[in-house]
Amino acid sequence: MAASNAELVPRERSGHTAVVSENTLFVWGGYVSAADLEVFLPNNEIWLYDLDTGLWNRCDMSGEVPPPMSGTCGCNLNGIMYIFGGCSDDGQTNEHYSVNLHNGNYAWKKLRHCAGLLPTPRDKLSCWVHKGRIIYFGGYGHKLRSEITNPGTFVVDETSWAEDILWGWNSEVHVFDSDSKCWTQPQTFGHAPAPRAAHASATIGNKGYVCGGRIMETRICDLHCLDLNTWMWYEIVLTSTLPLGRSWHTLNAVSETTLFLFGGLSVDCTPMSDGWIFDLKTNQWAEIKHSNMDKPRLWHTACVGGKSDVIVFGGSHDYILLVDSGHCNDILVFQTQPYSLIRLCEDFIASNAKMFQSELAGLPHKLMYSMQKRITFFRSIKKSQNVIKPLE
Repeated sequence: MAASNAELVPRERSGHTAVVSENTLFVWGGYVSAADLEVFLPNNEIWLYDLDTGLWNRCDMSGEVPPPMSGTCGCNLNGIMYIFGGCSDDGQTNEHYSVNLHNGNYAWKKLRHCAGLLPTPRDKLSCWVHKGRIIYFGGYGHKLRSEITNPGTFVVDETSWAEDILWGWNSEVHVFDSDSKCWTQPQTFGHAPAPRAAHASATIGNKGYVCGGRIMETRICDLHCLDLNTWMWYEIVLTSTLPLGRSWHTLNAVSETTLFLFGGLSVDCTPMSDGWIFDLKTNQWAEIKHSNMDKPRLWHTACVGGKSDVIVFGGSHDYILLVDSGHCNDILVFQTQPYSLIRLCEDFIASNAKMFQSELAGLPHKLMYSMQKRITFFRSIKKSQNVIKPLE
């Protein structure tokens, strides 16, 4: 069942999962604060944001519904959203779920009886999607002492342990093949990144990039690349001014040669709103000006929509471990590439619909349908007073 109207918006949240498929943003899970408690949001609903109209729908979910969680790792593979790991009331998990985003049923399936060795429980990890496989990296979780076979890929959290169970950060690479339903842990080569969690990752071609994150009490902003065919790691040597070290930020591929970094929590625990573009051809970071500098975000989600726009939803504008009251539910849009002349004309007309009312009535049906979506989008933006501007 779906609910839809111009006033409907999801509740503010952090640590949720979001993916884009067919020009729709899908949002699930996360948590919010209530009466000084962390409250997980309903697990039996999914929110849909139409990137053309700017309107939200809420749909009920069925099937083997995952427990309410935050810190899960989600991705879209051929129209199916997969989530792995996360933290629930029972702590970190290593359960794996999938849901079809296109058939309208939104029925969860728990993935069972998969071949290979399942990764240990963890949250705040990331993943890359490549050739029908989901490649998971890093995260914070727990292992039995006997499961720590390579101390170099697991840093123990000395503040959190119980008898033979140890918590910590890892740099493991685990691969899930969606066709064979099989887990593997490939041997990697080269200069692997240090164990970490709350980092960010992005995929371009056969390369998986990982940036920053938290290692014990340290927050960094290094940049590593993993060849997803050969499993060779290498650290990218940076030749420019670097972004501050951070965790709980986002990284998106916005072209075949550029990555976009936004927000996060700094080394001194300050929520950030800075945006950076990394050029893979020059190995240089460049800070960019944008219209959301007054809107710091951490533990938000960022997905790439049409025309390389980056769609940021939710997160917190406060340091949530100290003042857990700053969760958000607004949409921020970052224009990272120039728009086409057609798109610029559509946006101008749609944002001035009253001026062109008589002309709009004479448009062909297909073009009229497209314009109606853009008009609805600008009306919804005006109503929410969330003015979207391009990067300067």
